Amino acid sequence: MRLRLVVVFGAVALTAAVSASGIAYWLNREAVLTRTQDSTLNDFRQEMQNRAAELPPRPRQSDLQSTAEQMAAAGPNYDVLLIDERDKGKPIVGVSDPDVFTLDDVPASLQHAVNDRLEVSAGNPYPYHLFWQRTERDGTPYLVGGTRIIGGGPTGYLFKSLDQERADLNSLAWSLGIATALALVGSALLAQAAATTVLKPVRRLGEAARQLGEGKLGTRLRVSGTDELADLSRTFNRAAESLQKKVADMSAREESSRRFVADMSHELRTPLTALTAVTEVLEEEAESLDPMIAPAVTLVVSETRRLNVLVENLMEVTRFDAGTARLVLDDVDVADQVTACIDARAWLDAVELDAERGIMARLDPRRLDVILANLIGNALKHGGSQVRVAVRTEDDALVIEVRDHGPGIPEDVLPHVFDRFYKASASRPRSEGSGLGLSIAMENAHIHGGGITAANVPGGGAMFVLRLPRDGSEAAGRDREEESGEEGDAP
Repeated sequence: MRLRLVVVFGAVALTAAVSASGIAYWLNREAVLTRTQDSTLNDFRQEMQNRAAELPPRPRQSDLQSTAEQMAAAGPNYDVLLIDERDKGKPIVGVSDPDVFTLDDVPASLQHAVNDRLEVSAGNPYPYHLFWQRTERDGTPYLVGGTRIIGGGPTGYLFKSLDQERADLNSLAWSLGIATALALVGSALLAQAAATTVLKPVRRLGEAARQLGEGKLGTRLRVSGTDELADLSRTFNRAAESLQKKVADMSAREESSRRFVADMSHELRTPLTALTAVTEVLEEEAESLDPMIAPAVTLVVSETRRLNVLVENLMEVTRFDAGTARLVLDDVDVADQVTACIDARAWLDAVELDAERGIMARLDPRRLDVILANLIGNALKHGGSQVRVAVRTEDDALVIEVRDHGPGIPEDVLPHVFDRFYKASASRPRSEGSGLGLSIAMENAHIHGGGITAANVPGGGAMFVLRLPRDGSEAAGRDREEESGEEGDAP
């Protein structure tokens, strides 16, 4: 925008300066030439009347020469040439300076006009007139004029150099050119000042918008004046204030929802603990119960366990949403960690493990166990056995692949597999899972500074790929800095 303003100002100034200079030059040129021309021609006419008209009817060449020299000396720096006839058909010429002016310097058209006798009428009382013409010789401009004495007498011509006038006009042209250049420079400086004046509020507005986009909702612009930019700043402040209020309301509602879920989950744990204990007793006595009651007891046991898992998952999700989840790092052998996860859940016969011992990583063992349990359990539930788990390293990253040989994931489901409570089939709103497992796995990967991707394998089945940094110290450090920052911002 700054460049555009400079270009526009420069173009306008250049156009105006060139136009004004051109007009001024043309007007001055005409004024200078007309003034010189009129002064010279009037003086020449007067000299022809006073001196050339007094010559005898048959003048001698010396008389013409003397009169021409007298006329040139009395005139404003021009040369004179006089022509007359001593006898019929015998012309004589008198020139003030034959080295400067001769009859050859007079254009033929001018000689013809001067010698052409006009018919006397009411509109033309004289048979001869004074004619003039501008010519150029060797690059120098000249004024040539001529007339005849009415009633008999010599024909006179004048020859005046216009070199001084040309020099004056050239000086004027240079002055106008310098003025045009100064106007162009001045317009550029003015455009720069105008651009600074206009763009400074725009830059402030852009910086404020950037800060607002970064989450600094208290950003406001200082408003002064009543122009359009001031109105724009006021509009921005009103929009920022409205946005801050809406975000605050949403944050309050979200915080209230999280607190409700956390409180509800916490309050449910006590009765769930009692229910779990009762269901364990009922499960042990299931074989001795009445056959009519046993199915109900089995349903109560399974639903109680499912509710217990759901409450635990809700508590975990609440910790992630509240930002209180933290890493507890330890150096672990990844192969041993994966084996322990599979063994603890009795999946050894259903899982094929491809992992070399000795691959060390610094991470949170409990959270890695949660990730693996969710990924492997999801593969066993939807893809069946065998599930293959492969562990490898790529530079400073740990890569764990979990692949099943089932039907794969529908293409419309792939973008939502990590969404909370997402069900692949609307006809099966209930399932053994809580709908939070893969979401929790992704959150645990993110807190390590990694992530999980899901895709279908061309040979059949689905594959989940977990990527974590082999050293989670940087992610843990960021968590500590955020926690310190939050504590420091508190009033």
